[in-house]
Amino acid sequence: MTTFDLNERPDYDDVLQKLTDYVLTYQVKSKEAWNTARHCLMDTLGCGLLALRFPECTKHLGPVVEGTVVPHGARVPGTSFRLDPVKAAWDIGCIVRWLDYNDTWLAAEWGHPSDNLGGILAVADHLSQKRVAMGKAPLTMREVLEAMIMAHEIQGVLALENSFNRVGLDHVILVKVASTAVTAKLMGANREQMLSALSHAWVDGQALRTYRHAPNAGSRKSWAAGDATSRAVRLADIAMRGEMGIPSALTAPQWGFYDVLFSKTNKDQALKPEDQRQFSLPQEFGTYVMENILFKVSFPAEFHAQTAAEAAVTLHPQVKDRLDEIDRIVITTHESAIRIISKVGQLANAADRDHCLQYMTAVPLIFGDLVAEHYEDSFHEANPIIDELRDKMEVVENEQYTREYLEADKRSIANAIQVFFKDGSSTDTVEVEYPIGHRRRREESIPLLADKFRANLATRFPAQRCEQIIEACSNQKSLETTPVHEFVNMFVI
Repeated sequence: MTTFDLNERPDYDDVLQKLTDYVLTYQVKSKEAWNTARHCLMDTLGCGLLALRFPECTKHLGPVVEGTVVPHGARVPGTSFRLDPVKAAWDIGCIVRWLDYNDTWLAAEWGHPSDNLGGILAVADHLSQKRVAMGKAPLTMREVLEAMIMAHEIQGVLALENSFNRVGLDHVILVKVASTAVTAKLMGANREQMLSALSHAWVDGQALRTYRHAPNAGSRKSWAAGDATSRAVRLADIAMRGEMGIPSALTAPQWGFYDVLFSKTNKDQALKPEDQRQFSLPQEFGTYVMENILFKVSFPAEFHAQTAAEAAVTLHPQVKDRLDEIDRIVITTHESAIRIISKVGQLANAADRDHCLQYMTAVPLIFGDLVAEHYEDSFHEANPIIDELRDKMEVVENEQYTREYLEADKRSIANAIQVFFKDGSSTDTVEVEYPIGHRRRREESIPLLADKFRANLATRFPAQRCEQIIEACSNQKSLETTPVHEFVNMFVI
């Protein structure tokens, strides 16, 4: 029996080195990626502004210690807060994610890459102000857009074939990793500092998915990404102060991420080779994810239900006057939707409802639309017909939908709905394979995305300010050259 460990410090794990080399050396040349990042910036900020209408969100915002004054503090859009970059990242990430209305990435793992804007914008705004105060050139919005493209890519490529949810981990782990990488770059990290920061992101405590699933679904899922991007800023700062890294953070036998959190364990028994898991990286890091990102245009709803809601809106005219005559409703969907958001029984809160496929189908069938207010307790309690329809729903899997959800050239998110009445009649089956906001419907969605941004701005700012912001965001070249702190100034109350 061996009575000692071989203490030979290894080189950094290959995955850590690939992430580091991508962030520090890759040159973004894709015009589509730059342009999509601009639309993503607009949409993400708009989602954050809309969330400020909800007190359950705004109660989380502001300094940890009231009255704290932070030199060159990062601003939280839509508010008057000036915070240290760690707390500002938390706040921005919180408002961005609160309504489940920002962009989405679906693969073996899911997530919302624009969640990373919390850390990116907080750090960039703080550094830009600080640089100007020191007589240096400010950071520009091009650097923010570049950081967004890279954060999207890191989170999205790691999600392609690596299912963190199947081992019980929440997808915000990828927000933490991506935000750590790009915020460290904004801070000026060299290769050793970047490797250190990323290693700490992987060994850091990781969130469980408990708060996203029945019977515990709740509002933590609305601030978890803000917490992750904030933690990333802290870890990047620690590394920039010279903290040593953890070279085999992923691969260390028994103690590394793979063995502890990413493999199938059997208590104290040694792992069998077939139970040992490591990350699969099926393609090089580039700009693929930003180019293929899924925008939520029509509904503030978990993305696996977007096409179901769209199909329900189409069926609304046929069923709105026959709700009492409905016998059953069949929702045909894909495996991921069944695993994440198909649920029966009482829904305890708004966060529970916006992750319920049946609820997100019933509301647009009845009312012809689905908006954030439809998840609130008061609306639910005033409309018992919603739960009556939920009780009549059957959810079935279409294996073709499941396959095409994962096919790289399709990435469909299909749902179909058919309503059957007590007299034996029925509606046609309405099938929607690709939601508005999918790359295959990008041309159709961009004007609607612009309308969404304009409407969200109007919830917070007077008309003149809205037009100023829209003008600043409309021209790619002009936006990229705008100093970050001047851009953020437009969003301050």
